Order: sequence, then C-alpha cells, then structure tokens
Amino acid sequence: MFFYTLIIMAYHSSRWISRHQRLKFQIVNAVFATLVLVPQFYVMGRPKSSRYCRQPLLNNLSASIALSFIASGFAVIFTLIDPVPQGLWASCHVFGLMSFGHGVCTAILTLTAAACAKTTPELYYISLILTVASIFSTGFFMVRGGLWLTNRLPVTEQKQ
Repeated sequence: MFFYTLIIMAYHSSRWISRHQRLKFQIVNAVFATLVLVPQFYVMGRPKSSRYCRQPLLNNLSASIALSFIASGFAVIFTLIDPVPQGLWASCHVFGLMSFGHGVCTAILTLTAAACAKTTPELYYISLILTVASIFSTGFFMVRGGLWLTNRLPVTEQKQ
C-alpha cells in the first residue's frame, strides 16, 4: 500500500494549493518521486544485488520500481486534474489493491530471506524498508477506513 499512499498524499496535499499554483507543486512531486526511485535504482545497479539469493528479491525490486513509476504518473495526473473523473479514481483503487498485494509479497519474501542479508545485503535491506513502509501505510489506511466507516454507519439510539 506504500505506492497507493504516495498517490493519496500527493492528491490531498495538492488540494491545499490553489489551482493556478499546482504546476509549482509538480516540482515537489518530482523531487519526492526521485527520492523514492533513486535508492531502488541504486540497489538494482549494485553488483552484489545480482548474487544468488534464495528468494526472488531482485524480481520483487523490479516490480517495486514499476509500481513506483505508475504511482508517480497517478500523482501527476491527480494533482493536475480537478475534479478527478470516477473512472480514474476506480483505476487508482485497483492500483491500490495491486500495491497491497505487492506489499504482502514483499513482506513474505523479506521475512523468509534472512540468509540473503549476508549474500545480498543492500537488496535485503531495501526490501526490509519497503516492507516496513508497506506495513505502516496499510495500518494508516486501516485506521482511515475505520474512521470512514464510523462516519457512514447510522447511529442507533438506545432507550433507557
């Protein structure tokens, strides 16, 4: 859910800025996307990352980079379009489910790849960082979803 969180944060942050100033926000958006992508590309390019690891952490990192690019695209589109069409929101929510699935896969692969910390340390630690970020963002959306449900559910009065 980490990549989905980046999109939602960019969307809500851009709504604090007037419509005419949002192009300037794209610079901040690009810097943030770079901060997410550069460590992943760095680890991907390290010679140690191509060593043997029992778990497919390198493949998972490739999927993570692809999801980062998609999330950056969604963030750019969501900050420029006002109002955002329902079809685009629907595709973003589907992407959120994909991001959740990737986070679960990352967590499982990382937890079962303790031996990879010795053979491919950078790859293991970036996977660990992505796992922690995914867990925190999933927790954030669980709390947010719970608060949304409490606001949507009808309140019943009890007679005493």
